[in-house]
Amino acid sequence: MKRPNVLNLTCPAIPVVRIGFVGLGNRGILALERYMHLEGIEVKALCDLRKENIERAERILQESGRPKAENYSEEGMWRRMCKCKEIDLVYICTDWLTHTEIAVYALQQGRHVALEVPAAMSVADCWRLVDTAEETRRHCMMLENCCYDAFALTTLNMVQQGVLGEITHAEGAYIHDLRKHYFADEKAGGYHNHWIKLYSQQHTGNPYPTHGLGPVCQWMNIHRGDRMEYLVSMSSRQAGLSAYAGQVFGASSEEAAQNYEMGDVNTTLIHTAKGRTILLQYDVTTPRPYSRHQTVCGTKGFMQKYPVPCLMLDKYGKEPLSGEQFERMMEQYKHPFTAVIGEEARRKNMPNEMNYIMDYRLIHCLRNGLPLDQDVYDAAEWSCITELSERSVRQGSIPVEIPDFTRGDWKKR
Repeated sequence: MKRPNVLNLTCPAIPVVRIGFVGLGNRGILALERYMHLEGIEVKALCDLRKENIERAERILQESGRPKAENYSEEGMWRRMCKCKEIDLVYICTDWLTHTEIAVYALQQGRHVALEVPAAMSVADCWRLVDTAEETRRHCMMLENCCYDAFALTTLNMVQQGVLGEITHAEGAYIHDLRKHYFADEKAGGYHNHWIKLYSQQHTGNPYPTHGLGPVCQWMNIHRGDRMEYLVSMSSRQAGLSAYAGQVFGASSEEAAQNYEMGDVNTTLIHTAKGRTILLQYDVTTPRPYSRHQTVCGTKGFMQKYPVPCLMLDKYGKEPLSGEQFERMMEQYKHPFTAVIGEEARRKNMPNEMNYIMDYRLIHCLRNGLPLDQDVYDAAEWSCITELSERSVRQGSIPVEIPDFTRGDWKKR
């Protein structure tokens, strides 16, 4: 028997959201700092294998005048934390490969879950998240902050108001030169136990699709009237990490001799049920300027954020809007989240307003018993591209079907 879906899921309001943080490395500690600026929350638990990270988190709580939280620093103690009945939300900032295991267990204990990107690294784990969220009727939100980027939100507002006409194509990406981080010590900005480097030695495809894909799927109403149907994916050969290691450590070094499966640049094309197309790219090992593309094509207009913000509309002619005209349009269609919550972030001197908007919205919805901006189907659909892109690459870029995680209910929305 089919379980009821959790589209537009609402749960009883939680006036004060009690949070347990799992993973207090680079990303987790920044999240904790942001939460010190939010009302209606209590940090009840801190969980990390490294005691120095917990000590740093404790100082943040103390300096913010917050009560001391319970500490969980032993291997596997996150399970004990998830069982704690004084926690409403488990906030997961561990490495990619542990996201699903912790999230599923937390949901099974009756907790709501917010987990970093990607939510899962395999299609099977995507289904585990969906099935568990449906069984437990608890929120499971992937923390895709790029959906709250000011330009992405303005684009969403313009798409929803029909300014760009019918949307037929969009592009997203994660292009970010991370070469030095692959080899750096954790204290110098590297990854714990070099887990991302190890992953690149064993896998190919696009392992980090959600930053580029999240805004695009919102523009296209994915699982809200359309769905991603199939993809084809192709990767270039690997050269970037080896060349970088040779320059830094020497051509005969162990680092330079290491084999990597991950190609330097992956390009994935996605086709939707309504005939739209999506171009998705991943490149973290070439000296290329940062970009998420954020490009959308409609029958009446075109928008892109990178490399230079651009807006073209038929009614204004064949040249991109510029100067005051461009600024007026961006102001006219500024999304309410940016206008209100983003402005609050700026008043508080928050370093990245889209992270603050994301956290604010999550807590606001939980406190008021509202559906979340992103649901478990978003988490599954955007994350499953990790395995499916690799599957396509390894089989000569053949088309690969994308599962319908809503089991047909996308047609009803």
